[in-house]
Amino acid sequence: MTFHHRTGAALLAALALSACLQRPPVPETPKQADLSAEIVTTRDDTAPTGPDGACWATDSSPAVIETVTEQVQVTPEERAEDGSITAPASYRTKTHTRMLRDRQVIWFRAPCPIDMTPDFIATLQRALKARGYYLAPLTGTLDAATVDAIRRFQTERGLASRQLSLAAARELGIVPTELDAL
Repeated sequence: MTFHHRTGAALLAALALSACLQRPPVPETPKQADLSAEIVTTRDDTAPTGPDGACWATDSSPAVIETVTEQVQVTPEERAEDGSITAPASYRTKTHTRMLRDRQVIWFRAPCPIDMTPDFIATLQRALKARGYYLAPLTGTLDAATVDAIRRFQTERGLASRQLSLAAARELGIVPTELDAL
């Protein structure tokens, strides 16, 4: 065997071996859910109609009001012939408000109240604890620490509510998804 044949054979063997040692591709990190896509807005207290057996939670998004304060010139400054100021300008403060967005009643799908058992709430607390949102001991009760953790988890995903949404529960992996039905 010539030098070139040995080199070629060694190169082919090295390539074949490196193909065996390649790691499988790493799956992408799941994207964070956009819970705001689940929001249905209304101006009254009527729940949306939804699929049979669907439960809805309601909350309200507050009105957004902007207050603008500005200084308005009342009289201009007066200057002497040499350019020095003989009388300063006078101003008054003008304040006005305007409504940027009216208060809205929002609705979103939620786990049904009958499903909110102590075991379910303990599972919710564990899921929130695993993600760093719930720091208190597991109690199985919907206490202030749990509600605050729910709000913080959901706010990062576009739903600033203290009530657990069905979409958030799905993202936490504590309720079945459509894929589970397949």
